[in-house]
Amino acid sequence: MNKMREIKVEKVTINIGTGEPGAKLDKAIKLLSQITGKKPVSTFTKGRTTFGSPKGKIIGCKVTLRNEDAMKFLKDALSVIETKLSKKCFDKQGNFSFGVKEHIDLPGLKYNPDIGIYGMDVCVTLERRGFRVKRKKNPAKIGANHLITAQDASGFAVKELGVRLE
Repeated sequence: MNKMREIKVEKVTINIGTGEPGAKLDKAIKLLSQITGKKPVSTFTKGRTTFGSPKGKIIGCKVTLRNEDAMKFLKDALSVIETKLSKKCFDKQGNFSFGVKEHIDLPGLKYNPDIGIYGMDVCVTLERRGFRVKRKKNPAKIGANHLITAQDASGFAVKELGVRLE
């Protein structure tokens, strides 16, 4: 197989949305830093939503993992959902996302009454060699036959990650 056609995990983003700033968000930030060992970043509303949240309000936190950290967390998170994913989890760009309902289902974590129980979204971004051209100062377009499709991504997830599609 051509090395340029190989698919790999670029990053795994873990997101916890609390919907409001305050104690709930502080606990979510503490939890994410405990799980990943990285410092979480706050996420903000981009515009007025249907729920009436004003622009720029802090509503959650996220952490981005790369390389070995990303693969280790991804394997743990997939074990929580019993390595089953729906075909609807894959987008047109070949990335996929799934949810973990309770963080205490992750291996090695126990219930902490000070934090409580939180769910999280896990977003996996895939790439091929040569995708760095889109991150250059003067980005170039990636050729249509080099892009990752949902079918390519689902094949990668089945083959490399041991996922079962439903």
